[in-house]
Amino acid sequence: MLSERRLEVLRAIVQDYVGTEEPVGSKALTERHRLGVSPATVRNDMAVLEEEGYIAQPHTSAGRIPTDKGYRLFVDKLAGVKPLSVAERRAIQNFLDGAVDLDDVVGRTVRLLAQLTRQVAVVQYPSLTRSSVRHVELLSLAPARIMLVLITDTGRVEQRLIDCVAPVGETVLADLRARLNSRVVGRRFTDVPPLVQDLPESFEADDRPAVAGVLATLLETLVEEKEERIMLGGAANLTRFNHDFPLTIRPVLEALEEQMVLLKLLGEATDSTMTVRIGHENFHEGLNSTSVVAVGYGSGDEAVAKLGVVGPTRMDYPGTMGAVRAVARYVGQILAES
Repeated sequence: MLSERRLEVLRAIVQDYVGTEEPVGSKALTERHRLGVSPATVRNDMAVLEEEGYIAQPHTSAGRIPTDKGYRLFVDKLAGVKPLSVAERRAIQNFLDGAVDLDDVVGRTVRLLAQLTRQVAVVQYPSLTRSSVRHVELLSLAPARIMLVLITDTGRVEQRLIDCVAPVGETVLADLRARLNSRVVGRRFTDVPPLVQDLPESFEADDRPAVAGVLATLLETLVEEKEERIMLGGAANLTRFNHDFPLTIRPVLEALEEQMVLLKLLGEATDSTMTVRIGHENFHEGLNSTSVVAVGYGSGDEAVAKLGVVGPTRMDYPGTMGAVRAVARYVGQILAES
């Protein structure tokens, strides 16, 4: 275990390196921070921190920089989440309140996160598997063709075309729409199948094939393993950090182009706990020089998706964590009110 003083020295090194982009020396630390000890003592503390793998010496400088291990200790023990100012919170709310639909919410969230953190922003669309039914609409497009529109509690809309074996009258369609919504509205997707399995039996024999076809399409929509959708923005921000990537930012950009990499990066959206993965903690080799800050968002306690940012390990962790958490809360409020 590191002593309190050495933890303070590590905190000062991280803060100075993130702020100045320059390796940090003992003389600069004692001048900038009230550590209460001599430069010689700080040098000794830095030697211990280096020996234990929390800081390292770049080849070109006498100063020291934090390692992945150093950043991890900083995030876990030393860094609080920096709250946003009243003006920043108001700006977030005003910007997101203008959204007209789910696509607009996600698009605005990506732009907002990228601007606030000056990193790459990644937002996952709400997952169908964790959604509830808000409404099912059935529209007659032709005598034997129906469009099924499924609207979720998170504002996601799924549309399917159904070709029936015989014409379906407007009366039957209206009756099916009403009975269907009375059973499934407000229900989780996973709860719907047993609630509708006996519905065809309540219709006349001639209408049952059409009813069965609509139900089959609805159930397929509810359970299908849809490719999760993700929106990314602010990739150009990485060019400001060229010197933070050992060789080139190309592996980072290539990794960010892969949908499955992004989904794994954000992790499973089961709750609203914040996760921070630093450097080599990231599973993808192309992202070993980056850090990821992600959090779940949703209309209640349970997260329906995740959002976060990707940037260099030399990141303002308290500020980034505060921005990500604040944006997630506002998006959750919008979903709850929509």
